[in-house]
Amino acid sequence: MVHIINSIHSSIQQNINAITRMYPHLSQLKQLPVIYHNQHDSSVVPIISGGGSGHEPAHFGYVGDGMLAAAISGPIFVPPCAEHILETIHFLHQGKGVFVIIKNFDADIKEFSQAIYQARKEGIPVKYIISHDDISVEKSNFQIRHRGVAGTILLHKILGQAAKEGANLDELEKLALSLSTSIATLGVATKSATLPSKQLPIFDLPQGQISYGIGIHGEPGYRMVPFESSELLAIELINKIKMKFKWQEGQEFILLINNLGGTSKLEELVFTDDILQLLDIEGLKLPFVKTGHLITSLDMAGLSVTLCRVSDSFWLRALETPTNAFAW
Repeated sequence: MVHIINSIHSSIQQNINAITRMYPHLSQLKQLPVIYHNQHDSSVVPIISGGGSGHEPAHFGYVGDGMLAAAISGPIFVPPCAEHILETIHFLHQGKGVFVIIKNFDADIKEFSQAIYQARKEGIPVKYIISHDDISVEKSNFQIRHRGVAGTILLHKILGQAAKEGANLDELEKLALSLSTSIATLGVATKSATLPSKQLPIFDLPQGQISYGIGIHGEPGYRMVPFESSELLAIELINKIKMKFKWQEGQEFILLINNLGGTSKLEELVFTDDILQLLDIEGLKLPFVKTGHLITSLDMAGLSVTLCRVSDSFWLRALETPTNAFAW
């Protein structure tokens, strides 16, 4: 597998260089792997997030008006360090506190928690939400994994818009708790990602096989089966998500179809049509549908489905509100 890079170590900085040249409203914080919105309103509670690189356009692509005030990157599939997170909190804090969105992975929680603890110790008000939308299960005991995956992007957009409209830290926390428990994501991989450092697949997936419930870092799925059709993939994922929501005809849902990185647009849209047909049969209303590369896993081929049950009309308005965050 060929990766079009110069070196692993320079790739993050070159990403930052390109992004800040293309989008004048985005700047790099000092020499750190941090991009911030340089037009952020200081009267608005800043929201930050981040994670390892390799998930582009997350999270730099969601920095902008009505979304994140800044995003912090780490090495490929490795979260940013606590020091960089803390420095970002220091930079953005203007008296309103800082709200943090964390994906539910042990390493991410460790680094972000250390930074939040230190910031609070210094007197900076910080609140956070742990995104946990993945409903894949452990193969051995069928326990839900609750990893933070594509549904995290809904938190970026809806919380970001709420902050822009004046929500304070407590209000953002309340909204985040309500929203995060209304989101479910499940994915399928048709090809493993390949780490540039090793040039080897990060998990074994024989030709013609697919893996349901795979993680965005290559964590094992819950079942491997031969591929038959896009329609059967859609049926499997929707049936599992339906068990989570126990939905009723006429309920409103937000739908995201996430391309994990290496799947063609043709396949993505065929799969999207299959999902839409199934949800039409279920009688669900879908006032907001979005597809594309939202949070990827390098060159992994596959797709994920995110559904969010709408319980507040503001969520829909927030998603429809324009932003200059380039990945939205």
